[in-house]
Amino acid sequence: MMASARKLFRRIAFIGYPLASVASMPAARRRVKALGPEHPNVAMSLNNLALLYQAQGKYAAAEPLYQRSLAIAEKALGPEHPSLAPTLKGLADIDRSQGNYTDAEPLYQRSLAILERAFGSEHPNVAKVMDGYAALLRETGRDDAAAEMEDRAKAIRAKYE
Repeated sequence: MMASARKLFRRIAFIGYPLASVASMPAARRRVKALGPEHPNVAMSLNNLALLYQAQGKYAAAEPLYQRSLAIAEKALGPEHPSLAPTLKGLADIDRSQGNYTDAEPLYQRSLAILERAFGSEHPNVAKVMDGYAALLRETGRDDAAAEMEDRAKAIRAKYE
């Protein structure tokens, strides 16, 4: 997890969700003003704010932030940069939670492919994406594929415990 995301989660733990979202919006605005609307750090701020809204179940607020974050990061860093993977996973998680499985699956697949190319198939972030993808597989009746992916994710995590 990125340092800024850890900082955001600490802030959430101390001041609560509503105050954290209010505190995060001005930070994102300051980044846009200081760095310009297409800077990769702006994408990171938008991703973090989307993650916060997602944690609150505010998917309608989170989704456009994830989409804007993805557009900025793709333009600034390229379509295969590892920084895109958390945003893709966030979008996939939202789609899955709303039953939009056909939209979610290619997002999980792309996130996994990016992470595996960048860090290898045994990286802990790969396991995190696999967890969401396995849930999608299970929810769509593909239990054998889900079990295989869950086992693979569990094996990856066991290497880092």
